Formats: sequence, structure tokens, C-alpha cells
Amino acid sequence: MTYHPKQAPLNILFVCSRNQWRSPTAEKVWRNHPAINVRSAGTSPHAKRTLKVNDIRWADKLLVMEQKHKNRIVANFTNWISHKPIYVLDIPDDYQFMDNELVELVKVSVAEVLNLTVL
Repeated sequence: MTYHPKQAPLNILFVCSRNQWRSPTAEKVWRNHPAINVRSAGTSPHAKRTLKVNDIRWADKLLVMEQKHKNRIVANFTNWISHKPIYVLDIPDDYQFMDNELVELVKVSVAEVLNLTVL
């Protein structure tokens, strides 16, 4: 996706389980990119920020860390996701917030999925 400054940014929602390490890292890494607005949430009821209907409604695209997150979203938010693309990044729960390896995985995978240049 080529970004044009007059074009409205896409709303991107990053999702993991507890919104503790992976999705907040993705949110922080991509926070200042001019082509996207970002948020993060978790699918667990015990997440730091639990995924809600308003998050789904806000998002243009959802980027989830694992297939199980997509499955949970499809099961729990069926009425709100019919036209929302959900991309599985395949980033395992092996990292802590802002681990160097996690940051690199997030940069590469998100740039590839959204066709963006890492700033």
C-alpha cells in the first residue's frame, strides 16, 4: 500500500491473548507510522485491555498473533467481523514486551501484511 498524505490512515488493531507483550509491542513499534492508526487488545477476559465490540468496529484490519486469536474473534464477534480482514502473523508467545527479536518480527510481518515501509 502506497501511502499518500491526503489519504486517511487505516485503523489497525493488534490482538494477542493477554495484551501484555506481543500486541502492545506491535502497537508501540507502529504507533508513529503516518499510514496507520493503531490499538491493541487481548482475547482473554484477564487481558490488560480486553477486546471489545468498539475495537472491532473501529478497526479496518485486525492483525492477530496466532490462529487461536482469529478463531476466538470469529467465535465471539461474528456479527461485527463479516467484512473485516483478519491476518495471522504467526508470532508465538515466546517474548516479553519490546524484546529485540519480537520487535524485529513485528516490523517485518506487519510491513509485509500491510505493504508498508518500516520507519
